[in-house]
Amino acid sequence: MAAQKDSKLIFAPAGTDTSFRADQYTKNSLSRSQLSPSPFTQFHTWFTHAASSSVPVPETVCFSTCHLPSGSVSSRYVYLKELDARGFVIYSNWATSRKSEDLRSNARASLAFWWREVERQVRVEGRCERLSREESQRYYDLRARGSRIGAWASEQSRVLKEEDGGREVLEKRVREVEERFEGKEEIPVPEFWGGMRVVPEMVEFWQGRESRLHDRFRYTKVGGEDEWKIERLSP
Repeated sequence: MAAQKDSKLIFAPAGTDTSFRADQYTKNSLSRSQLSPSPFTQFHTWFTHAASSSVPVPETVCFSTCHLPSGSVSSRYVYLKELDARGFVIYSNWATSRKSEDLRSNARASLAFWWREVERQVRVEGRCERLSREESQRYYDLRARGSRIGAWASEQSRVLKEEDGGREVLEKRVREVEERFEGKEEIPVPEFWGGMRVVPEMVEFWQGRESRLHDRFRYTKVGGEDEWKIERLSP
């Protein structure tokens, strides 16, 4: 047993030299009466509070997908770029990326936000739908020129073989795209790149509490356009 314990590379990392106990969450509580009937309104309230509470880059979110039939799950951090009446929007490459492969086999995904400074999490589960090219163009036009060029140049998640030049292959593609759009400020959004909306069927709001007895409330879609059932969950 001692040998097994000593073999751990990480053990109780939240602890200190004198205690293995993790920090307690004591900043806030959450009750049913505090919640909006709509998860979109509730998310906007929490997001605004996080942004004004020194949470660094509160739009950072873990986006998880699952490939079928293997059931293999993959996750990555992206930025939430839009919230509208239908759902949560991120932008990416939808031709070569791992997430695009997953969504072609299973058009469902989850989002997870963690805002440490206010001891809150939000989880979202739902189906995914592409934004139109016109909608994607509006956001694409706001990006730095280098990021717009990069979207064209990068075959996201494809292997860059060292024997073929490694990163130089990517940088060569960037130079080629720069030449293609030289002198042009208006660059069309690539057909393979754009917005993806997660249309939620479930949204959970989690408020950290002392002794790990957290406050958790789950919104579940039950019928019409804006009909949600709200339930408290055991921590």
